[in-house]
Amino acid sequence: MRVNGKEYEADVDHRVTVLDLLREHLGLTGTKKGCDHGQCGACTVLVGGQRLNSCLLLSVACDGAEVTTVEGLAGADGRLHPLQEAFLERDAFQCGYCTAGQLCSAVGLLAEGGDLSREGIAEGLSGNLCRCGAYPRIVDAVRDVAAATGHGAVE
Repeated sequence: MRVNGKEYEADVDHRVTVLDLLREHLGLTGTKKGCDHGQCGACTVLVGGQRLNSCLLLSVACDGAEVTTVEGLAGADGRLHPLQEAFLERDAFQCGYCTAGQLCSAVGLLAEGGDLSREGIAEGLSGNLCRCGAYPRIVDAVRDVAAATGHGAVE
């Protein structure tokens, strides 16, 4: 599997999820384990550009896949991804636990295009829960980046 642009090979039990592979075998702890049932979105990563809950995805199913975690969103030069910058500017996090999943999901949402209105973004990120209630700021941050990068009409 290729994770954040780096090739990894691991000999793991066939029941190991991508989440556990990332955290326990590769030491990439940015992706969070929340509910472990695919309901909170804290574990969202991008697999081949598609946003998926890594707690539900078996690592063997990702043999040869390209996986991007929150650690891989920043550029090789260390510059933050525009969404990471927007989250900081908009204070779109409080406790920060959901932030990695929110960011990966937002990157996927922008890549998918579609309805990037306030309601569309909220619906598109509805699989990512925030116990602190930072939703309005998260939506604002995504809207800022959508508008700045031309990812569709933002009302």
